[in-house]
Amino acid sequence: MSDGGESPKSVQEAPAAAAPGEPMDLNTAIQVVMKKALAHDGLARGLHESARSIERGQAQLAILADDCNQPDYKKLIEALCAEQSVNLISVPEQQTLGQWAGLCKIDSEGEARKVVKCSCAVITDYGEETEGLAILQEYLKSR
Repeated sequence: MSDGGESPKSVQEAPAAAAPGEPMDLNTAIQVVMKKALAHDGLARGLHESARSIERGQAQLAILADDCNQPDYKKLIEALCAEQSVNLISVPEQQTLGQWAGLCKIDSEGEARKVVKCSCAVITDYGEETEGLAILQEYLKSR
């Protein structure tokens, strides 16, 4: 039982250990922050949850997919973020955002299977301080 507990920890630490050797890019930082937020129950996924979190003032960061096929969807999230002064970041694909948000099954080899597309995700609680969070906050300040 303890062997099973140690394996996921080593898998999660491996990307974090590789990152200090080379500079972490923005997409990797977003992925790390979203994983931590998901672990701390601070991630809202989908239009309904995201809009509700933004309207309540709980949102700290909104992530929107560029390839969203509904223009009204994008307009709504952008308008809510502007109204509530929430930072908004765009990612290229819905499939990638869905995987980062945990909307997939992980097989025995650690590969993501049955990934559900996600057009919007909102972080309400960052969880722990990580290098990814520092990079993300630095990027948001520079914009």
